[in-house]
Amino acid sequence: MARDPKHDILFEPIQIGPKTLRNRFYQVPHCIGAGSDKPGFQAAHRSMKAEGGWAAMNTEYCSIHPESDDTHRLSARIWDEGDVRNLRAMTDEVHKYGALAGIEMWYGGAHAPCMESRATPRGPSQYASEFETLTYCKEMDLNDIAMVQQYYVDAAYRARDAGFDIVYVYGAHSYLPLQFLNPYYNKRTDKYGGSLENRARFWLETLEKVRNAVGKDCAIATRFAVDTVYGPGQIEVEVDGMKFIELADPLVDLWDVDVGDIAEWGEDAGPSRFYQQGHQVPWTKFVKQVSKKPVLGVGRFTDPEKMTEIVTKGYADIIGCARPSIADPFLPKKVEEGRYDDVRVCIGCNVCISRWEIGGPPMICTQNATAGEEYRRGWHPEKFRKGGSNDSVLVVGAGPSGSECARVLMEQGYTVHLYDSAEKVGGHLNSVITLPGLGEWGYHRDYRETQLNKLVKKSKESQIALGQKRLTAEDVLQYGADKVVIATGASWNTDGTNCLSHDPIPGADASQPDQMTPDQVFEGKKKIGKRVVILNADTYFMAPSLAEKLASAGHEVTIVSGVHLANYMHFTLEYPNMMRRLHELHVEEIGDHFCSKIEKGRLEVYNIWGDGSKRSYRGPGVAPRDANKTHRWIEFDTLILVTGRHSDDTLFRELKAREGEWAANGIKDVYLIGDAEAPRLIADATFTGHRLAREIEEANPQYPLPYKREVAVWGAPHMPGGTFKIEYKV
Repeated sequence: MARDPKHDILFEPIQIGPKTLRNRFYQVPHCIGAGSDKPGFQAAHRSMKAEGGWAAMNTEYCSIHPESDDTHRLSARIWDEGDVRNLRAMTDEVHKYGALAGIEMWYGGAHAPCMESRATPRGPSQYASEFETLTYCKEMDLNDIAMVQQYYVDAAYRARDAGFDIVYVYGAHSYLPLQFLNPYYNKRTDKYGGSLENRARFWLETLEKVRNAVGKDCAIATRFAVDTVYGPGQIEVEVDGMKFIELADPLVDLWDVDVGDIAEWGEDAGPSRFYQQGHQVPWTKFVKQVSKKPVLGVGRFTDPEKMTEIVTKGYADIIGCARPSIADPFLPKKVEEGRYDDVRVCIGCNVCISRWEIGGPPMICTQNATAGEEYRRGWHPEKFRKGGSNDSVLVVGAGPSGSECARVLMEQGYTVHLYDSAEKVGGHLNSVITLPGLGEWGYHRDYRETQLNKLVKKSKESQIALGQKRLTAEDVLQYGADKVVIATGASWNTDGTNCLSHDPIPGADASQPDQMTPDQVFEGKKKIGKRVVILNADTYFMAPSLAEKLASAGHEVTIVSGVHLANYMHFTLEYPNMMRRLHELHVEEIGDHFCSKIEKGRLEVYNIWGDGSKRSYRGPGVAPRDANKTHRWIEFDTLILVTGRHSDDTLFRELKAREGEWAANGIKDVYLIGDAEAPRLIADATFTGHRLAREIEEANPQYPLPYKREVAVWGAPHMPGGTFKIEYKV
């Protein structure tokens, strides 16, 4: 299928200084947990996108000096020749596909905690970071300024030697150059403070020095938050933003623009819960009014129609993407070839970002289970080894894990029957996407549904059986499949069992008319009363999402939470706007409280810290004191138990109990995946299905194969693992 001619503009080359982008698809800098310490991971992940048609791939933020050390998180580093060697693995692989490689040179100021290096960061003025904990910077004198500017120059030379084509002076997300420009950070009264021209001086001088050093060999880019979205007193696009663009325009070859700061960078990497694709366009288009250089816009662009619109309307010249390039490294090629319905659309859940926020474990993706696994497991998102047997596989459950497992098995040529009692692929995701703001999460289901239907059409034997009766163990034994995969998901606890007590709560019973689980809320069979109490022991999105849903419908909602409400939403950048939304809706949160018992129309809650500063049990022979005498009763019309989940693994257990009958019925093995094995993130459930399908011919596929690790071995002169090379037999 040929692409729509109106998308041809996306494949026009763009000149940026001495370099040429082969098209307008550009992977902006984003963190993956590789840095310079895992060169194989870095090279494989970025080059996969180069193979998929992206014109340029960038590192994550790359520290230029030990004074800019972000440990506990994992940044790239270009401190010395060892880093040059490790990062060259990436540039060499990216160049093989005719793409450019970029490096985002970073100095963090007070936002660099320096936990490993124990160095002292420097900034325009001395202040405590509003993002880090107990981190201050030293106020720069003129000698400090010259020294730090030289750090940038030295790093630029190393970047050129490492093979980078594009060199950034990174000034978004409240890092150093922006700290000079932003009066929120810059309180100086010398020539580097006060007026816009003075506050811009550090950044302009640094750009000039870097340009003079490597500008003939590398394109010079800067990433600039043109609006910090705080209003007067900080950077506003029509005040300081556009003026700085005019001042710096002669010194750059490419503008990479965004909005927001580091404390709430969800205003930049906007989760789909609150922001649709292209949400930064209103700011980006101001840059085009004053810049004569190519402008790169970001905003989770997933639709070629939207991409074409912002180029043809002159809002931006280049389509900048991070999350969409993770969800589908082959997005450009699929658009180029007109395979639009094969694109794995980014759902904007920000689980990829959560890993960096947690502290830098390898990035994962809800849509793309191969993200982060390109090197260590040798997985390719579009290529699959052909199955090593003619085994037929029955997959019971078409949720995120089961549908992914069936898809990958079919891609490998197996005969697969995907079986579910539900009418539609998607499992519990079909309920989740009805929550406020989570509609785009449905792209996870849509991609798998589309691909499964295509694969079934190609196959003579595979089929999707939906809306069927629930299978019993006897049904499975008689089904005739060689292998069976159980992906029956999980359910919310009906008795209040939770992570705090690990026991049911006295009186908790979702069979009662005034109590229910989230599953029952979605079913809609029970009437929900005016006064709703949500009892929460879950740390992700369910409790606040239900609160928003019900408060928006006119209910009076109170959340009683014994754990940090929505803690994981800090990592996905959803937390600030989620809390603002609950505040707007007058949802009451009673934190640090949990429930001791439930009676008709009321629950007894207690402060989890009791009445003192120490645990109630004080040693052998000492009776525990009553730590719960600070309690009270809260009345409700409806109580929703968001206390925990349990695996729906009854079918698997029944089959295991009849393992002696497997062989006689032609069954070689039975496997358990997804939430049926253990409740988890949708991304991790999807991964388990993908992994099992890839490894189904191994000796014991239930348990993962070892993956390739990039570690320094004591006394060894080099990294283990051999030469970077991945081979696929298709």
